[in-house]
Amino acid sequence: MKKRMRSKKTTYELKPGRPLTARRKREIETLARAPEAAVDTSDIPELPPGAWRHAMRGKWYRPVKRPVSIRLDADVLMWLKGKGSGYQTRVNSLLREKMLQETRK
Repeated sequence: MKKRMRSKKTTYELKPGRPLTARRKREIETLARAPEAAVDTSDIPELPPGAWRHAMRGKWYRPVKRPVSIRLDADVLMWLKGKGSGYQTRVNSLLREKMLQETRK
């Protein structure tokens, strides 16, 4: 009867407030320098085409909100408030959209 060898699996868990060790930093730097083709991703197969077709940004993720004071032109504020309640959420959405456009470039 053949004895089946098991591959050694290593799991890393980064806990908040716990800095990376020097060894782990070296491993990450080595991996970052490696060409894409040299990275073994056999244990994480690629997703099929269209896997992200129905993905939704922000459905479960809720970023931390911070209160700020902002000065807006009166006509801009009227326009935002004229669309109904939730003008602060609209301001945030408009700014997030612009931020994402700029980060994609």
